[in-house]
Amino acid sequence: MRTIVGLFRNASDADMAVSALKDAGFTNTDISVLARDQVVNGYYDKGAYRFTEDVGAAEGAGVGAAGGAVVGGITGLLMGLGAIAIPGIGPAIAVGTLATALGSAAAGTAVGAVTGAVTGGVVAALVDMGLPEEDANLYAEGIKRGGVLVTVQTTDPQAATAESILNRSNAVEVDRQRQTWRSDGWNRFDDTDYPSTTYPRL
Repeated sequence: MRTIVGLFRNASDADMAVSALKDAGFTNTDISVLARDQVVNGYYDKGAYRFTEDVGAAEGAGVGAAGGAVVGGITGLLMGLGAIAIPGIGPAIAVGTLATALGSAAAGTAVGAVTGAVTGGVVAALVDMGLPEEDANLYAEGIKRGGVLVTVQTTDPQAATAESILNRSNAVEVDRQRQTWRSDGWNRFDDTDYPSTTYPRL
């Protein structure tokens, strides 16, 4: 099993990517999403889907995509999930293998939908999923800066398809982004430094 990763500058591009993945036959079980809570809620409050209103009754109840309506994009993955607290990022929404990896560090949480605090951190979770630590630090920083991380767990024959879909959906060019941040003095994700209104955007 391989983990294919795409980092997106906004929820709209991530939504397009997840929709395309589903159209290609990937299931909700294959796909994971992780983003800051305000990024997800801000996107849906703009009209794509009234996330905070429509899932209010299910918030924090551990209701995953299988428990909700069949809808496209990240809506179907994220509906019904409450925020988790991730060191260095703050309140975030996670679903799928990412949520499981994050939740493994938090006692008493349900697989696929965790609420409360995560003690292991996002870098550790991504490394546990098989990503190099250097890349995990970049993805964690991207989430902190308002990006949306989409991962796909797939077999080798389907890996190229997943990677192509993520790239066509405007995934960030990781090597170029790393070079840009390093030229600005960034070295690695800091889980003690939380984003603010003046924190650099992705």
